[in-house]
Amino acid sequence: MARDLLRILGLWRGRTGWLAAGVVAAVCSALAGLALLVLAGRVIAGAVVDGQAGGVALAGLGLAALIWLRPVMLFRPVARYLDRLVTHEATFRALADMRVWFFGRLAERLPAGLGLRRAGDLLGRLVADVESLDGLYLRVIVPAAASLAVILAMALVVGATDPLLAALLAAPLAAALVLPLVLAPAAAEAGRQVAEAQGALRSAVVDPLTGIEDTLAANGEARAAARVAAEGAALAAAQRALARRAAWGGASGSLLVQAALLGSLAWALAAGQDGLAAGLMAVFLAIAAAEALGLMPRAGAALAAAGAGARRLFEAADTPEPVPDPAAPAAPPKGHALKVSGVTFAWAPDRPRVFEGLDLEVPEGARVALLGPSGTGKSTLAALLLKFAAPEAGRITLGGVDIAALPAAEVRRRIAWLTQDARLFDDTIAANLRLAAPEAADAELWRALDRAQLGEVVRGLPDGLATMCGEGGVRFSGGQARRLALARVLLSAAPVLILDEPAAGLDADTERAFLETLDEATAGRSVILILHHLTGVERPGRILRLVGGRAIAAAG
Repeated sequence: MARDLLRILGLWRGRTGWLAAGVVAAVCSALAGLALLVLAGRVIAGAVVDGQAGGVALAGLGLAALIWLRPVMLFRPVARYLDRLVTHEATFRALADMRVWFFGRLAERLPAGLGLRRAGDLLGRLVADVESLDGLYLRVIVPAAASLAVILAMALVVGATDPLLAALLAAPLAAALVLPLVLAPAAAEAGRQVAEAQGALRSAVVDPLTGIEDTLAANGEARAAARVAAEGAALAAAQRALARRAAWGGASGSLLVQAALLGSLAWALAAGQDGLAAGLMAVFLAIAAAEALGLMPRAGAALAAAGAGARRLFEAADTPEPVPDPAAPAAPPKGHALKVSGVTFAWAPDRPRVFEGLDLEVPEGARVALLGPSGTGKSTLAALLLKFAAPEAGRITLGGVDIAALPAAEVRRRIAWLTQDARLFDDTIAANLRLAAPEAADAELWRALDRAQLGEVVRGLPDGLATMCGEGGVRFSGGQARRLALARVLLSAAPVLILDEPAAGLDADTERAFLETLDEATAGRSVILILHHLTGVERPGRILRLVGGRAIAAAG
């Protein structure tokens, strides 16, 4: 757990300024509260010692304390506000960076799969596990720094008068400060169970909702609800176990703080006239410490939860990359001719090989149709060309350069892929298109839509390019969503296009009309058309069939 949490702190280095400012603000707020009670304690202690409510006490040390009370009273709420403002801002920024980092790691590893069988579990890691890390800063680091500052200040103030009393006061408070570190290892297992149960519950909710049509068609809603109930009960049980540990920690911490308070009070009562003032001062300081240390007793549970969240994040983020970038990349190729030579590939050692010595050439500007039924490796070839996977043997060159020697980003700048299930995101049409070209002007977006035969449809919408697509493109019919995805690919400047069933979802007449426009829309680019069959209007320069892991020339 400690190693994972230290790694989290390392990832937060970019926010060191904000995180340090939050700690400073929290320390200032805690010390302001301590100063407030010190001044009040001096007034009361002086009055008690002198046996009067004013007079001599107010004329001496009490008067000085009263003078300082007003500015401290005004400063305390300001410091407390800055404490909350800065610490939460620091937390939000650090967690935002964490999500970006985690997403980037997932994106690098997604083609090979993350080993996460359930989308809800992945969502839980991205949301709940990242959010659990706020406890590391807000409920552990910040209150620990403030409490340590208070304990040290108390030891100095009281120690100047009576070192023994300072030790009596500081010892139980110091024990309360380190208590979370003692309790955290025991709570770590409970924290892990809570994190896993949260992921399981999210999966139980998200999976049937993602495929709600199939769930309802199979009358599976009762089974889905039962699974949600079971996972919810498991989460509640795990949370109760963690809460019990937090409660024990809270009770133990409170007893230690009360021990400091009672010890100071006993000292004040037993000290007599000479030690009464110091004893009363220690009582007020113990009251101030109770507020500063108020968050610490439950910090052990927060530390355990943060550790469990960090472990789950790193389990996913540390999955090996399917195709790591070369340590010393080759110079970018000048051309974009593709050549596949003797490629052998299987998705896993225990699965049959998709290719056995595959050879294929796509010269610059060529149009190649790749035919074959499902399972023959058409989409697998696209994945290999884009470095989503690497061949076991053989090589693939782009412009004469082995793509194994090129960074994946360089390859994907030159090869664009319209996948069979190309997805539209819950954003505007313009934003969906600009995934391929972030700087594209509106005129370029319209040109790509026209080439995909969707321009008139979008012009007829009240919001035009600002129209929201809805999750998964539900705003459009299947054919329209497909053409919008095609427009996104056409907007790319990539000289090589892989179009995987580009007319999927279109009716027969629209499919033929659409395919007839591909010559014009993709002029000047190399095109690999992945199809189950030809309709007669594609006009490829070369037709190949994938059979037995090899590409064989075909007439149609």
